[in-house]
Amino acid sequence: MPPIAAPGFRLKTSLKMAISRLRHLQEKKSALTKQQRRQMGDLLIQSKEESARIRVEGIIREDILVELLEYLELYCELLLARIGLINESPKCDPGLEEAVKSIIYAAPFTEVKELMTIRDITSHKYGKEFAQAALTNEDGIVPEKIVKRCSVQPPSEELIDLYLVEIAKTYNAPFSKLPRAENPESEPDLESEDEDTPNDSEKTKKTAGPVYVKKGDQDLDELKKRFEALKR
Repeated sequence: MPPIAAPGFRLKTSLKMAISRLRHLQEKKSALTKQQRRQMGDLLIQSKEESARIRVEGIIREDILVELLEYLELYCELLLARIGLINESPKCDPGLEEAVKSIIYAAPFTEVKELMTIRDITSHKYGKEFAQAALTNEDGIVPEKIVKRCSVQPPSEELIDLYLVEIAKTYNAPFSKLPRAENPESEPDLESEDEDTPNDSEKTKKTAGPVYVKKGDQDLDELKKRFEALKR
């Protein structure tokens, strides 16, 4: 017996609710990670670098989750825009297969119950084999960007260092991996003096240390963009 088509209105309603929920969750988590980054800056200022290294892993995981939610929101918007096509055909259109299978695959890794509803509806509509292929990604339809963001592997040491470097720069905090010239606790290198005594302006240029400016939270908002290539 072929799979029974899911009621179109139920899927449409669930997609709308999922999009709203995904947007709200992204905003909530982004605001929370901003607060956590400030806390990491305070830890570095207090020379609690090891504690910062452990706690920053939570920030990284939240950033990756926000990226996953952004992708899933786009998939839901695509399905909503083509709800008529979904309702008309008992089989999944090839142009929608990535979106449908990615939602089935990634829904359990989120806190969005509406995605689980969409997963159940599409699994029932397209059949058990379709759903199983999505869960195992045996056909490779679910893209690597989704699979990686669903991974439970801890972030690499390199990524942890990159996050802490950016946080240290933003909050003018010391960090062992900062370049020497940018580390507030590093001592300036002594330069050999010329035979001629420099004038006052030249002395100022040589002896003045780097000026540190607290850039603010807007710079931290760019962290995901800076590290996106590495995380992929």
